[in-house]
Amino acid sequence: MIIPIRCFSCGKPIAQNWEKYKDGIAKGADPKKVLDKLGYDRYCCRRMFITQTDIIDEVMQYKKF
Repeated sequence: MIIPIRCFSCGKPIAQNWEKYKDGIAKGADPKKVLDKLGYDRYCCRRMFITQTDIIDEVMQYKKF
């Protein structure tokens, strides 16, 4: 839903680069190259970016009664 502030495994801050990652992927770049450029070399941090699904827009359609 929303990218976590830090990596769950190592604690490295990751949320500040989520938009840069999405922009790079939207332009057609390889995820590996985008993550290398952003400086994420640990597989745990890479997992946080690659497996993230952006479904906040879908969830916000439902109201709590």
